[in-house]
Amino acid sequence: MPRPKTPKIPKRIDPYITSLLEKTSAGKQMLRMRKGGKVFAQGDAADAIFFLQTGKVKVSVVSRGGKEAVLGLLGPPNFFGEGSLVGQSLRLSTATALESSTVLRVEKAAMVRALHEQPELAEKFMAALLTRNLELEDDLCDQLFNQSEKRLARVLLKLARLRDQDTLAAPKILMLSHETLAEMVGTTRSRITHFMNKFRAMGLIEYNG
Repeated sequence: MPRPKTPKIPKRIDPYITSLLEKTSAGKQMLRMRKGGKVFAQGDAADAIFFLQTGKVKVSVVSRGGKEAVLGLLGPPNFFGEGSLVGQSLRLSTATALESSTVLRVEKAAMVRALHEQPELAEKFMAALLTRNLELEDDLCDQLFNQSEKRLARVLLKLARLRDQDTLAAPKILMLSHETLAEMVGTTRSRITHFMNKFRAMGLIEYNG
C-alpha cells in the first residue's frame, strides 16, 4: 500500500492581507472572541467570510448521530468560512475559538466586490485557499494510510507549527484535551492517553498527563 510523503510546512500567509481588507469600507465587522466562543455554528446562514487575525480557531462538524470530527485548526492569518462565496447557503461546520481571538467578518457581497476591485487581495486569497486544500489532501492521506499513533504525532507537529506562526512575543503550544485530540486523530481517548504517555517515555514530548 502506498504511503504519503511527509507533509511540508505551508508558507505563512502574508499579513499584508489585513491592510488589503481594510480598504473594504463597508460590510465588515471586527469580532473579539472569548475562548469557547463560536464564530459560526453548523446550520447557520452562510452569509459572510472570516479572516483570523489573532488566536486559534477549531473547525469541526457533527454527524446526525452526534459524533464530532475536527476538520482543522487554524492560526493567524487565515481565511475560513469561504463556502459562502460558492453558493453555500448554510454552514456545514462549526468554527470555535480555542483561545481569545480576533476575527474580521466580511459580508459575502463586500468580499466579492473586494476580490473584483483588488487583484492583490484576490491573489492572496487564492493562495490561501490552495494552501488549505493541500493541507486537507495531506490530512486525508494521513487518515487513509497511517495508523493512529503516527496520526497523533502529525497532529502534535501541526500544533507546534501553529505556535511558530503566532504573532505573540512568547507564544505557547495550544493545549488541547484528549477528547479533542481523539476527534482530530480519529481514535479513542484511551488510545490518545496511551500514545501520549509513550511519547513522553521516549523523550519526544513534555507532558504532565
